Amino acid sequence: MKVTVIMGSLSDKAIADKVVKTLKGFEIEHEVKVISAHRALGTLIKYMDETKEETGVYIGIAGMAAHLAGVMAGHTTRPVIGIPAKSSALEGLDALLSTVQMPKGVPVATVAINGGENAAVLAARILSLSDEGLKTKLEEYKSEMEEKILNSDYTYEG
Repeated sequence: MKVTVIMGSLSDKAIADKVVKTLKGFEIEHEVKVISAHRALGTLIKYMDETKEETGVYIGIAGMAAHLAGVMAGHTTRPVIGIPAKSSALEGLDALLSTVQMPKGVPVATVAINGGENAAVLAARILSLSDEGLKTKLEEYKSEMEEKILNSDYTYEG
């Protein structure tokens, strides 16, 4: 199964790049598209219909009104992860609230503003439920994070 990443606009590319880099680290197949839920709803629905069999997790990246992940979740039974993008005068708070405040029965797993890496790790965790090799990679990833912290060699002298 692959992860399908959909950006609301090309301005979300820096976040998508972080998602892709992390997915590549786990050797997860992925695809990235730019499709606005507001400006190209028919295209979004058609694309999701075309990719539903091979997609295990969808990731939607959007700023401002940030309805993309919610629209995606309303159209699929697959897990949807929303990444609110910092793209307005409200510093991404508008996108965060738009992404996390979903109606009953239409959940969107929401990560931090601009949280591309965490979205990719969450997607990997979801896919690892049916992929032992990926589960092992996640365990190695966690061990590497721990090792990095333990080897940071910093003591606060406060």
